Amino acid sequence: MIRNDLRNIAIIAHVDHGKTTLVDQMLKQAGTFRENQVVEERVMDSNDIERERGITILAKNTSLHYKDTKINIVDTPGHADFSGEVERILKMVDGVILLVDAAEGPMPQTRFVLQKALEFGHKIIIVVNKIDRPDARLDEVGDEVLELLLTLDATDEQLDSPIIYCSGRDGTASMSPDVQGEDLIPLFENILSHISGPDVDMEGETQMLVSSIDYNEYVGRIGIGRIERGTLKVGQQVTVYDYHQSIKPYNSKIVSLYAIEGLVRTPVDEMKAGDIVCFSGIENITIGETLCAVGTNEPLPFVKISEPTVEMYFSVNDSPFAGKEGKFVTSRHLRDRLFKELLRDVSLRVSETDTTDSFRVAGRGEMHLSILTENLRREGYEFQVGAPKAMMKEIDGVKCEPIERMIADVPQESLGSVMEKMGSRKGELVTMSPKGDDRMRVEFLIPARGLFGYRSEFLTDTKGEGVMNTVFHEYQPYKGEIQKRSIGALIAFETGEAVTYGLYNAQERGTLFIGAGTQVYEGMIVGSTPTGEDIAVNVCKKKQLTNTRASGSDDALRLIPPRQMSIESALEFIGDDEMLEVTPKSLRIRKKILSNQMRMKKTKG
Repeated sequence: MIRNDLRNIAIIAHVDHGKTTLVDQMLKQAGTFRENQVVEERVMDSNDIERERGITILAKNTSLHYKDTKINIVDTPGHADFSGEVERILKMVDGVILLVDAAEGPMPQTRFVLQKALEFGHKIIIVVNKIDRPDARLDEVGDEVLELLLTLDATDEQLDSPIIYCSGRDGTASMSPDVQGEDLIPLFENILSHISGPDVDMEGETQMLVSSIDYNEYVGRIGIGRIERGTLKVGQQVTVYDYHQSIKPYNSKIVSLYAIEGLVRTPVDEMKAGDIVCFSGIENITIGETLCAVGTNEPLPFVKISEPTVEMYFSVNDSPFAGKEGKFVTSRHLRDRLFKELLRDVSLRVSETDTTDSFRVAGRGEMHLSILTENLRREGYEFQVGAPKAMMKEIDGVKCEPIERMIADVPQESLGSVMEKMGSRKGELVTMSPKGDDRMRVEFLIPARGLFGYRSEFLTDTKGEGVMNTVFHEYQPYKGEIQKRSIGALIAFETGEAVTYGLYNAQERGTLFIGAGTQVYEGMIVGSTPTGEDIAVNVCKKKQLTNTRASGSDDALRLIPPRQMSIESALEFIGDDEMLEVTPKSLRIRKKILSNQMRMKKTKG
């Protein structure tokens, strides 16, 4: 039976193409908010880090009513590092809205998520967004999307997808690139006519796959998913199965049931097949498990999430300043928190190491792991992380490494330096095409380890005008050694407080990361030097005073403002023999061996 009163759709796109802004306007125009209700921009980005960075990290559910139909919408992340979120929620929906920027066109992540949607056989509505941009290329972008569909072996029905021209910010949509729309009604109408309602069995025994997990301090774990068959009621006894048989089936009871209405969860007594629902009461429920009626053993297959490609070591803080700023500092705290993150993030892997105070954490990319680091830091954890490393694999007896597809839009005059850097990092040029306005679009296949630390160099080489995006391509045979970073570190010579006189002498050697008054310890990295060699500097050195001294000579020492290091820039900077110390108040880069004497013995012999 097809439910015509319901549509389940996901919005997929590359990062920053305007998904969350379009969802804002869809909710407003469908009357989800009161007329006088104050609503924040990008209302779906509820997480602090999402709001600060202007990116979506977690897939979230909302719904609206148009005519007599309820439309469930899943807003998904656009960044490649969070594509595990996109892969698993595609199981809940029957169609997707593919959003493409009117100027940038299809980007690497567009290709990745579209491929996943096509594999599920979902129907697609193509939305060309940001048509009000002065550099919009409406006709070319439409052709580029159809070309991409052909490349990805779309069916004839998928190739026949409608193209709608939208301005998400203004809340307008039209079926023609030459006609200015007035509202989003053309988009709503296409959702109803092009995407069919869920085809479900209403009379059968209960069956539901859990696609997402939330957590609430009052009710514990909340499972989110679509009911595939039958009905689900409050108080109903169900059996929990896992398709891969990693758990033993067990019986449990649904304590509460919620329907998603707009931005709130409304308690309900019963929901039918096809509905996306939230439930609580099953303590250990996790993503990929199936709820079945008691007595039926029919677990649903769960989409295989792509494997992580980058790993980092998280360990207990053992620096001289350990335990001064954090609330949770022991290995038990760190272990519990990392394993708790696994329950929510399906594309993360955490494993124990030979020592009890260090854990190996694998994720989709540097950003994936840096967001985890930032979350832990904000929750009061104090720990250390090592440099990110690409995860090698042995395939048919050959050592293989992850290769990324990197697409960059660069000014023409910067093309030479970008090509040179890519060459030294084992990047292979795939395509190069002019983009207008003296800009070029280049596409490379490059080892994931070749991209570590490159983003800041790329911005320098393109004078801040370049845009680069990456997405995992495949595993290929190991490409050989890649030259490590070309800059060295300025290392604090002794423990104490950095003073202006010491910093003034140190800044002649390179760029400083700290200012006067910062507490430092021996082995802590206080700056970088272009020489490529590590240099020990004494930033705590005070001026020797004599009894004849010109007044004001100390005031003449002018310090260059230090470079402020974020978690991402620090992870890009650190080498194999260095670590990043993370506390709720500070980020400190340090050598693994703190003693200058011990380090010299190890390197010089």
